[in-house]
Amino acid sequence: MKIEISRGKVHNEFAQKVEEISGQNLFACYQCGNCTAGCPVSFAMDLGPHQVIRYSLLGLEEEVLECNTFWMCASCLQCTSRCPKGLDIARIMEAIRLVILRKKERLDRLEVADLSEDFLERVPQIALISGFRKFTS
Repeated sequence: MKIEISRGKVHNEFAQKVEEISGQNLFACYQCGNCTAGCPVSFAMDLGPHQVIRYSLLGLEEEVLECNTFWMCASCLQCTSRCPKGLDIARIMEAIRLVILRKKERLDRLEVADLSEDFLERVPQIALISGFRKFTS
C-alpha cells in the first residue's frame, strides 16, 4: 500500500474515508492522549482513541479494524470535551464503525429509490432511519 502525506492531506483510502464521513481533520490530532486519559472505557480498549487516529493516518487499516476501540466507544463525548484541538473524537470512532459496516455490506450509499415499496411498508420506521444514518452519510 502506497501512502503519501503532503501539506496535511491524507493519501490513503481508509483515512480519507474516515475524514469524509466524520468531517474531522485527522492531522489536527497531535497525540496528546487527553482523549484516552479521560475515556471511561479506555481500560477495555486495545488501543487508545489517539492511537487509532495515528494508525489511520499511517495507513495501518488492518490494525485499526482488528482493534475493539471504536466498538467500545460509548459516545459519551468525554474525549471531545478534553481535546485541546477541538476534534470530535466520538464522531471519528463512529466514522470508523460506519466504514466497517459499509465494507461488510458492500454498500457505500443507499438510495430510497432503490428500495421496493413492499419493503418500505414492512420495515419499522426506526430501522429505516437507523439504516439511512449509517448508509447515506
